[in-house]
Amino acid sequence: MVTSVQLVHFSVVFFLSVVSGVVAFSQPHVVVIVADDLGWNDVSFHGSPQILTPNMDKLALDGVILFNYYVLPICTPTRSALLTGRYAIHTGMQTDTIEATEPYGVPLNSTMLPVKLRQLGYKTHAVGKWHLGFYNKAYIPTQRGFDSYYGYYCGKGDYFNHINYEQNFTGFDFHQDGNVYKPVFGQYSTEIFTAKAGEIIKGHDPSKPLFLYLAHQAVHSANKDDLLQAPQEYIDRFPHISFEKRRKFAGMVAALDDSVGNVTAYLKEAGLYDNTIIIFTTDNGGPAHGFDGNYANNFPLRGVKHTLWEGGVRGTSFVHSPLINKKGRISDKLLHVTDFYPTILKLAGGNISEDTYDGFDIWDTISNDSPSPRREILLNIDPVGSYGALRSGDYKVITGNVYDGQWSGWYPPEGENNEHEKLPKASVVYCPPIPANASTNCDPAKKPCLYHIPNDPCEFYNLADMYPDILSELMDRLRFYNSTMIPSARKPRDPNSNPMLHGGNWIPWT
Repeated sequence: MVTSVQLVHFSVVFFLSVVSGVVAFSQPHVVVIVADDLGWNDVSFHGSPQILTPNMDKLALDGVILFNYYVLPICTPTRSALLTGRYAIHTGMQTDTIEATEPYGVPLNSTMLPVKLRQLGYKTHAVGKWHLGFYNKAYIPTQRGFDSYYGYYCGKGDYFNHINYEQNFTGFDFHQDGNVYKPVFGQYSTEIFTAKAGEIIKGHDPSKPLFLYLAHQAVHSANKDDLLQAPQEYIDRFPHISFEKRRKFAGMVAALDDSVGNVTAYLKEAGLYDNTIIIFTTDNGGPAHGFDGNYANNFPLRGVKHTLWEGGVRGTSFVHSPLINKKGRISDKLLHVTDFYPTILKLAGGNISEDTYDGFDIWDTISNDSPSPRREILLNIDPVGSYGALRSGDYKVITGNVYDGQWSGWYPPEGENNEHEKLPKASVVYCPPIPANASTNCDPAKKPCLYHIPNDPCEFYNLADMYPDILSELMDRLRFYNSTMIPSARKPRDPNSNPMLHGGNWIPWT
């Protein structure tokens, strides 16, 4: 018999669960989709009329677009931050990416998110790119908390034959649950990753919570002999783009967009969608204007991938879920990729006070439009490259030498023959009038530069001389973070990694 006291207790619990945006007594399914090298101006929900992304647009516009969200400037550091909840300076991942020949990875004493989720009853699956270390079997995905893995270990490769050329070595790089997997030879990575995600979703027991980490290869460059790859049917969607390489890149984006739409459809068909949180993020800004042989685009933001300008670290991201209370909006709250770890963990029923994270629980910010719990973001400090950047409140400081200033410009998209109007509800960056000295008023290799990002998101006006006190405060914060940094984990290249020593495959070698 249910007493009146019990009934009141049930009502309160159910009410609080609904208000918080979580279905009562149910851990949400979580699908994290990571795009590789997707630029700010490569999606129509950011206003691109050149490349339309209808599937991403629908999820973004019906969910929450993260307009003031940051990642790290390059791949490995961002993926590490996402799966550990820690800044790259606190895991040793702050310097560049892990090359296929380098014997290191995310430290084993850094507990990855799927480990925690599996302890809470989740089924955990990883599909796609890893790039967090594989030199020893202890570092591969199925040893870091994932029940299954289907994808590639290195940072790049051919989208069809899955061969990676790196440091004069050549090898096949595709794996399933720790074993080399060759039946995928000749199949386009975006499509097979989508199919595998569908297989996982359709085969999942809906009574158990699901964590799916879908890390696409798209839209990263492939090998140097054929850098931009997509099936012709996708490229043919963009006859209005006159520049061939940008047109090929657009085809890669279209395949990615179709994947997002298909994954959403799989969730609905499996009856999981209503209790699923979909997180979409790029790993860094786009490699624009031929950087890495790629033609992504971040315009009007400054810079490219691998730089600490806004074009390198301001991430394309949205969160979509029926569990969000206030949907259909653009959030200008300050957020960072490390925030997803404690957010997901707490939603799953975990205790986020047990460990130390650089990220914050941001679910109330996403679901209810509450203020962000964070005030500042360390964008990175690279002791090898001797550069760093920090966003604190409305201001940003950038210091040090990056590419000798060669990639510090503003790069409009090539082949700009647009046939579409901008999406009416797109989250568009608007720049102030550009001054004549925009490209010369800041040389961070000589002295730090200061920008007011809300008023000047395109980093035209260096305010360092105007506001020395603010500059000093931000530099003090950078020095503080520098004092907490552990050494870079990067190791010299190891010739024993040569795939020719391992049957022609990139596999663990120690």
